[in-house]
Amino acid sequence: MSSNTIQVPQRCTLDGFAREVAATEGVNINDLEPLTTLLVHTMNSLYRIITLQGGRSRVMVQGGQFFPDLVEAHLAGSTFGGSFLKMHWVGVGLHMEFNSGGERIVTSPVRSFRIEQDAPVHSTH
Repeated sequence: MSSNTIQVPQRCTLDGFAREVAATEGVNINDLEPLTTLLVHTMNSLYRIITLQGGRSRVMVQGGQFFPDLVEAHLAGSTFGGSFLKMHWVGVGLHMEFNSGGERIVTSPVRSFRIEQDAPVHSTH
């Protein structure tokens, strides 16, 4: 190997990024029904993400230092921290990227996520 050779991590190439993301556990939020609640634990925070009607990654989000209150945002997708982004995706090991109020917010890496199930509704007649 020449002293001029630079080793680039696989995830920094488009093919490598696509392979690594395909191997991660995750969810495309546009595949979820409107008003589905997703609880996402990152390395530093807990986020509550509620999908909105109309797709296009419109969500309500609360959590972390940038979303102390529930606000509308656009979940652009997830990244390993570089310039590649898997659109509309929440994936374990990746950073979520939101756009809200003209700001771009990138979270710490996702540790886990789950869809919050509604409590069963019981009716008595």
